Amino acid sequence: MEASTTIRKMMRSAEGIIVPSYQRAYSWEVPNKPNEQKHIDVFLSDLEEYSLSGTDSPYYFGHFLFEQKQGQFYVVDGQQRLTTIVIFLSALFVRLKCIQEHQLSGQQKVYFRDMVNEEAENKPSFRTVSYDDQLFQDYVVNQVKKDKTGLETESAKRIVKAFDYFNHVLAEKDAEYLCRLLDVVASAACTTHTVAHESEAIQMFIFQNSRGKKPSKLELIKAQFMHHIHLYGGNNSQNLIMEVTNRFSAIYKSISSIGYKMDEDSVLRYTLRVYKNTLSDIDTTVFINERLSLKLEGVKFIIQFSHELELSFNHLKQFFGTDERDSYQIHSLVTLGGISVALPFILKAYRLGLNTQEIGKLCMALESLVLRDRLIGTRADISTRLNTVFVNFTVENKSIQPIIDHINWMKSASNWWWAYWNNTELEKVIQGGLNHSVAKFLLWKYENHLESQEKSGYLFCRFDKIDRPELEHIAPSTEPTAQIHGYDKYDEDFRNQYLNCLGNYLLVSKSHNCSIGNISFPEKHKTYTALAQQREIQRLVPENGVWERQVIQKRKEKIVDFIIATF
Repeated sequence: MEASTTIRKMMRSAEGIIVPSYQRAYSWEVPNKPNEQKHIDVFLSDLEEYSLSGTDSPYYFGHFLFEQKQGQFYVVDGQQRLTTIVIFLSALFVRLKCIQEHQLSGQQKVYFRDMVNEEAENKPSFRTVSYDDQLFQDYVVNQVKKDKTGLETESAKRIVKAFDYFNHVLAEKDAEYLCRLLDVVASAACTTHTVAHESEAIQMFIFQNSRGKKPSKLELIKAQFMHHIHLYGGNNSQNLIMEVTNRFSAIYKSISSIGYKMDEDSVLRYTLRVYKNTLSDIDTTVFINERLSLKLEGVKFIIQFSHELELSFNHLKQFFGTDERDSYQIHSLVTLGGISVALPFILKAYRLGLNTQEIGKLCMALESLVLRDRLIGTRADISTRLNTVFVNFTVENKSIQPIIDHINWMKSASNWWWAYWNNTELEKVIQGGLNHSVAKFLLWKYENHLESQEKSGYLFCRFDKIDRPELEHIAPSTEPTAQIHGYDKYDEDFRNQYLNCLGNYLLVSKSHNCSIGNISFPEKHKTYTALAQQREIQRLVPENGVWERQVIQKRKEKIVDFIIATF
């Protein structure tokens, strides 16, 4: 490849361009809502702006680094841009072929014949990372796959979304626009640098990545592992690289299942805590570098730790997948969210072979502490107070009872070192206004409590079965303008003590909330029929009664007692 070239020449000069196994997968995204800027629409808008600028200088696509092996060029740096260029050109060719017969002028047909067909027929094979490549070839390059089933990774979903986005945008464009953008991309300038050895290529990947989306720690660690095996794996290096590559392939497939719950670097952090058997913070980069400094021993660590990572992702896939769907206790903890202190315990439980019922009991205990920690908001470190029972949770002692006992003790402890999350502190913070997401969670739990009292053998309702739950202020935050509205007097005491508290909060569906707004209390009273806590309001106040502070206080005390007893 020439050091200074164009996109057209660069792509023609290679027998094949391949994204190697140590590279991170495709990470550019499309906008999800109007006026939102993401990588893909910025890419397109930059091309459009340049095409209309009238400048004589070529568009510049930046620098690309390659490793050359037997005529193939492996992308070291620039794969996000290069992948996007191929996706864009594929969509562009689809559109141009659709219109060439009836929309192109005579001159444009010549241009199409001389340039477009030549580009399409002579473009080199471009292959992305192995676990996404079949999808890339079928959906983007050859367009033989039309459905969106079987997308196992987040990167595969991004590839499909990018191709669909370009297809959608280009479908509205005329021949002049399409030919103009094709000329901009094909003639765009770029610079290249090629290395001959894979170890040098991996090193350059680790230190070079300064454009586009910053790679995650997990992606950089993967590259470090590959590089280390190249240096110290000896005659078995290729087999070891294949083993690590396969493990990361499985990891990226699991990310698709848990990606919306947490990011991959968080899983890396939790895995490290399980691996080191501590809840203390560990600098991931320092720890990895220390282990790899042992050279030959570092290779053994890589095999072992990559296996631990794969286990973590698989277990979290199960936890957030089938187990969360089948277990109310697990669903409840996941619904609460903010469970970083709980997840190392969960990962250990799976590694120790605990069944779903036992993991559910563990989740119930951890949920109470996670909730207290979030509500109370102390600066005291809860991980430090849990570290001893975490360390002792081992193959020799698989019982979760010591963990449950310790958490229950913390909830009543009075010693200053432990008393931050006790019942007294919890009761204090739930007297006033609460974060709306936490309040909805508590009222959902309260709803199941009320329903179980009303119906024998009641099966608890999942949070996601409630139709778009929202938090309703029974007495509206803004005083109604009607002279007779059925609410207490909006004086300073009522505003400060009663408007924003659990006694005045109610769980309703979004459609229900929209329909009632700031109507009078007697009108609201009639609509409170869907949930047990709404029917409770009807029992507390007669049909034409007043929603007054004494009733709000009574209801708040009932909910507070439930929270203390449950959590």
